[in-house]
Amino acid sequence: MNEEESRETRDFWDRVADDWKIQVGEDGDANRQLNSDPVLWRFLGDPRDRDVLDAGCGTGYLAKKLHDHGARVVGVDFSSQMIEIAKRAHPEIDFRVDSCAGLTSLPDASFDLLVSNYVLMDVPDLPRTVEAFHRVLRPGGAAVLVFSHPCFPQGRAETGPLGSVVRYRWPFPYFEQRKCVDPPWNHFASEFIWFHRPLSDYWKAFTLAGFTVEDFDEPRVSRESHAESGSERELWEWWSRPCSVAFRLRKSF
Repeated sequence: MNEEESRETRDFWDRVADDWKIQVGEDGDANRQLNSDPVLWRFLGDPRDRDVLDAGCGTGYLAKKLHDHGARVVGVDFSSQMIEIAKRAHPEIDFRVDSCAGLTSLPDASFDLLVSNYVLMDVPDLPRTVEAFHRVLRPGGAAVLVFSHPCFPQGRAETGPLGSVVRYRWPFPYFEQRKCVDPPWNHFASEFIWFHRPLSDYWKAFTLAGFTVEDFDEPRVSRESHAESGSERELWEWWSRPCSVAFRLRKSF
């Protein structure tokens, strides 16, 4: 792993932790609520009375929802500022500063379920992260992973008039792994650091770590959610620009 990239990424998330809390709040932002959360919960199933790891928990909104559903939750994030916010808001939950590329505070085979929500595109070392996920799950345990769609990065999308073609600008070859830096957006003042990898690299990392891919989806707004999606322009963008991918993985017995 490139230690400089890991430090730089951790420092970035420490710097934007307060702004991230504004972004996701207690229920997640619109993309999570309308697009990916329904798939995430369908893949998770009922977490009641199960040991669940929220890997890359950020400020803790999803860990709180899992707790409210009856799960025994541990939330980890390598950003100490994120964990500080999470602990302050939800003192009843076990939050820890720990890197997903190791999970050194957690013993082997200690969780029934693992959820990682919009995290994998932000980790510098994907193979080590997926190996750590596999290690901390019990045999037969499941990992539910949602992350930004690597084929259709939203920061590189150009949408014209309603109903027109959506174009994506690629300043480098799609199959090239690289660190990317996007300009600030919304209320954020800092540039965003993330890591591009082709979709096949994720799939290979999952299977090499020992996981079986049980399900896969590309979340999109449901018809029932149309009324919640705002303007016609926003609705068109929800429908025309895939934001994420979702995997359900199984650790073999």
